Amino acid sequence: MASQGLPLRVATLLTGLLECLGFAGVLFGWASLVFVFKTEHYFEELCEPNAGLTGNATLTGNVTGQTDCKAQDEKFSLIFTLASFMNNFMTFPTGYIFDRFKTTVARLIAIFLYTTATLTIAFTSAESALLLFLAMPMLTVGGILFLITNLQVGNLFGKHRSTIITLYNGAFDSSSAVFLVIKLLYEQGVSLRASFLFFSVFSVWHVGRTFLLLPRGHIPYPLPPNYRYGLCSGKDSREEEQKTVESKELEGQSEFISPKEEFPDPGQQKELHSFWSYAFSRRFAWHLMWLSMIQLWHYLFIGTLNSLLTTLAKGDRALVSIYTNAFAITQFFGVLCAPWNGLLMDQLKQRYQKKASKTGFSASAVALCSTVPSLALTSLLCLGFALCASVPVLPLQYVTFILQVISRSFLYGGNAAFLTLAFPPEHFGKIFGLVMALSAIVSLLQFPIFTFIKGPLQNDPFYVNVMLVLVTLLTFIHPFLVYRECQRKEGPPAIA
Repeated sequence: MASQGLPLRVATLLTGLLECLGFAGVLFGWASLVFVFKTEHYFEELCEPNAGLTGNATLTGNVTGQTDCKAQDEKFSLIFTLASFMNNFMTFPTGYIFDRFKTTVARLIAIFLYTTATLTIAFTSAESALLLFLAMPMLTVGGILFLITNLQVGNLFGKHRSTIITLYNGAFDSSSAVFLVIKLLYEQGVSLRASFLFFSVFSVWHVGRTFLLLPRGHIPYPLPPNYRYGLCSGKDSREEEQKTVESKELEGQSEFISPKEEFPDPGQQKELHSFWSYAFSRRFAWHLMWLSMIQLWHYLFIGTLNSLLTTLAKGDRALVSIYTNAFAITQFFGVLCAPWNGLLMDQLKQRYQKKASKTGFSASAVALCSTVPSLALTSLLCLGFALCASVPVLPLQYVTFILQVISRSFLYGGNAAFLTLAFPPEHFGKIFGLVMALSAIVSLLQFPIFTFIKGPLQNDPFYVNVMLVLVTLLTFIHPFLVYRECQRKEGPPAIA
């Protein structure tokens, strides 16, 4: 790394971290924003006369009837379901936009969507609350584009690349605390409009960072000598980027192809490099199930948290506010939890590489074995979180919040790491986009589940929780199958 470029790269790193922390994943602080929306009487006209809030409702005091306003809760749940679906499903097309049109165009689209969304929310009122169905998905897609364009910053720091990527993912999780700040400011007299107008003004900062601290194209990996970008680049570095593509692919392929596959027959060559052969593989199918089931739990919990806390607190808004704040504060610590999963996998990979050098194990076996503890630990954390969330005891939800943020941090970091290690690099973008898009379709189940609980089950989620806990147990099959697979890859060399 050239010393003259170090200040620029550090500035790019720190401003990218701030961008992810303050803007990228704010949707997942939805419970804090719902509290404010309810105080502003959004969708309150849907409540039955004896179930809604009284006209004199304030931020404090008890409102016992609120627990019965299921139509209002269903609207908020539907908005979150749509927005969280877009968060995952749009990873595929936004990734394509980033690959095809490069950094500057992708970020300008992100800024347009994000600014339009914040302005829409700022000027929305209880009478025009339906605009939230447009604004929240736009806010989400803009945020995911911010994350995607920032992940390449890790390429500037060589051996620290994985650490920076997991740190940015953790910052994405922690940004859900931003809506807590909006809620606390609202309780101190700062209007919702003022907060979101402040967000809109920040688009100037995003634009400045786009042109001054990021390249017009992509940041290549490995980084070419004397690589320049942003304001300091005399010319576009596309040529340098292109030169690194072939070496990057060749370097990455060796990790995924076992010795038996290095010299395939002519008839096998097509199958080896076919994207669809990987997309229809058992490994991909079980990983999709693992991600979808755990993610469904998290989305259902976040999207219905306000309703759950209102029920457990028997409509006490002051108590709901305290627990909502506690949840949002724990979300902030996602940035500290996420790197631990990457550190665990890096350490295990180094350990297995030493073992491979002595026994002749294949590189693909080393990569797979390093993912097993992470996959299993993520399933275990989700099981603990699911069990705590299923117990209708309000103080226990503090433990639920802690397990939820750790589990969620491990989930997305582990997902990206597994796909990186388990599939060829030339297919990574398509595989990652496909698994996120398909898991997004599964996440749509959160709304009918919520409606089922509010309707036929009469606000008693016990049977649904039992079913979801049993489904969570199925996620342990994935790490077990991966372990069996890497053992089969290890077996022959060990015997020899």
